[in-house]
Amino acid sequence: MKKKKKSFPKKPALVLTAAALLLVGSTVGSTRAALTYYSENYSAQMNMQSIGVSLLENDKVVSSRDYVSNNEWKGTSEGTLLTNLLGKDETFTPGKKYNEAISVKNSGTIDTFVRVIITKSWQDEEGNKNTYLSPDLIELNFLTANGWQVAKAQSTKERTVLYYTKAVAAGDTTPALSDTLRINPSIASDVTKHVTESEKGKTITYTYKYNGYTFHIDAEVDAVQTHNAKDAIKSAWGVDVNVSDDETTMSLQ
Repeated sequence: MKKKKKSFPKKPALVLTAAALLLVGSTVGSTRAALTYYSENYSAQMNMQSIGVSLLENDKVVSSRDYVSNNEWKGTSEGTLLTNLLGKDETFTPGKKYNEAISVKNSGTIDTFVRVIITKSWQDEEGNKNTYLSPDLIELNFLTANGWQVAKAQSTKERTVLYYTKAVAAGDTTPALSDTLRINPSIASDVTKHVTESEKGKTITYTYKYNGYTFHIDAEVDAVQTHNAKDAIKSAWGVDVNVSDDETTMSLQ
């Protein structure tokens, strides 16, 4: 990930981005997660303070990354997600709701505002994205009555952008932005019937539209310091927000 660096004297901002790729196949053994992190200093002069973010799944830290000093980081850059999604010898079942509570912890030492971008897609066995299969069938149930807000103007069927409207104090964890995950059972009814006739009679086969595909969820987390938050968020995220005078709450314009 590359971003153009900018200088905004006296308006310091640090950004930390975590991205997680969730790949769910027919077994948990095929589930993998790769997390990467990115930090950018938008100030020409500032006193460096520790900023950090952790991605939590069902109250367990999947991965975290914390800035220490002199471009040094601590924490893990890779983690495994959905390891407890299925029980022993259980196969994934469309229509069944699975616990999937995603939250963000401020693992740094300064207060921050956080944003999460969830992207859903279907991919074939070679990892190619299929834009004709509906990401709406990948149903991550979002919770927005606990401080999380969906930015509808920035969201699409494939991507959902969520902002936590309260400052997250150092060491604190946001409420979960989701609680369940399921694949809409209608994928089982999207089928084509094929009839082949031969000397032995008719042979009927069925081809499911989603056969051979896996669903993917990308979770990208950004943390921005609360100091001079309005300018910092504009610089880091490119959006205009309203921030309270005490810099403890924010809202989208």
